[in-house]
Amino acid sequence: MIGRQREARELNRLYERGRAELVAVYGRRRVGKTYLVDETFAGRITFRHAGLSPEDEEPRGLLRAQLDHFYNSLVLHGMERCERPTSWLDAFLLLEMLLQRIDDGSRQVVFLDELPWLDTPRSGFMRAFEGFWNTWGCHRKNLMVIVCGSANSWVLDNLINGHGGLYNRITYQIKLSPFTLRECEEFYVSAQVRLSRYDIAQSYMVFGGIPYYMGYVDGELSLAQNVDALFFARDAGLRGEFDRLFASVFANPEAAKAIVRLLNTRNAGYTRKEITQRLGVTDGGSFSRNVNALIASDFVVKYVPFGLGAREEHYKLVDPFCRFYLHFVDGRSVTDERFWQNGITSQAVVAWRGFAFENVCFNHVAQIKAALGVSGVIATVSAWSKRADDEDGAQVDLLLARDDNVVNMCEIKYWGGDFTVDKAYYKTLLRRQDLLAREVSPKVSVRGTLITTFGLVRNEYSSAFTNVITLDELFA
Repeated sequence: MIGRQREARELNRLYERGRAELVAVYGRRRVGKTYLVDETFAGRITFRHAGLSPEDEEPRGLLRAQLDHFYNSLVLHGMERCERPTSWLDAFLLLEMLLQRIDDGSRQVVFLDELPWLDTPRSGFMRAFEGFWNTWGCHRKNLMVIVCGSANSWVLDNLINGHGGLYNRITYQIKLSPFTLRECEEFYVSAQVRLSRYDIAQSYMVFGGIPYYMGYVDGELSLAQNVDALFFARDAGLRGEFDRLFASVFANPEAAKAIVRLLNTRNAGYTRKEITQRLGVTDGGSFSRNVNALIASDFVVKYVPFGLGAREEHYKLVDPFCRFYLHFVDGRSVTDERFWQNGITSQAVVAWRGFAFENVCFNHVAQIKAALGVSGVIATVSAWSKRADDEDGAQVDLLLARDDNVVNMCEIKYWGGDFTVDKAYYKTLLRRQDLLAREVSPKVSVRGTLITTFGLVRNEYSSAFTNVITLDELFA
């Protein structure tokens, strides 16, 4: 299993703890939640069931379909055939009876996958699940129930942050995030796909460290050929994935996609007020649920730009897959099945790589701090912009404001070789540092920091950077 060592260790620790466990595993769709549980507990799952997708079913018939499917899972796991359940209360009673009948005193692992899909309108699922756990499950020391779901707003509202019958009943929660660059490299090596780190970084800009998408990459093709095959060919496998991604997770997928599309138009993101005004929606519970689910799914981050107050909190789109899709695929009819190969050196793609690499760095702040030797120092991550009175303003897309009175002003360059600072750029850097220094306390030191692919050419202007971080260090 690539990555996930920490999560697997935690699950095994809970397995050995010898008490009733109700564990919630959540994260964005395609990130590998089911795979994590399957691999960690291979041969040790007593009962497993996955909800049916509600996407293509009429609500009236969905409850019956879900109950029939649950009944079939019970039969497959050894339950004798009986009258089919007509409610979730009956269904969980059958599960209790099955587990009691086969109980030999050893650990029983119950895995309920895509749990939010089971909670269809007016089905009474949550009340029945609460009864199953609160009345029966939590008193059985050898029972471990693991629930998974990609509908993160549902998981957060009903299980983790909910105030209903399961309030404070989750014994452990695991949020599964996309792969880091290092884990992407390990994945490709295990799949016998040979890519340089330069190309792995580009693949991250497209697939965003999502193992399901990376699994489509054909090792006999170049990265550019793979991108064409998956997004621009006539029957491209991932061309419709953006819509599927939201349709299967959000109760109102169009509202969530509207937020993502808006955030994609500004690299620094927007305030909550700006989002609601530009979309013409009210700042209510539905909007909050969508935003919180986007954050929980690693699509969006919330941060306060340097120098602004908490009321200026911004929401920034950081999911590479969404950013790539909206930039190059969304709304584009298939006319050139070699679009990526033909345009790989075009100005549009080169410019996109620059912005996309900034996003890679934003998602690898832990590795940046490690390269700076300040892993243990608390640092606020943000963007910063300043409009000067009599001269051009300044903009820094990644700023680390550290508790040790240092601010790293990061310049990010995705370059084909060692980066060279010329006189004009040197003057620009000095001006930016000067403008930023005026915004901080005199005791704070501003350090120019270059994050680039290969390195920095040493010349009379390279002293503008105190620190240089290369792509290899982002793979740490």
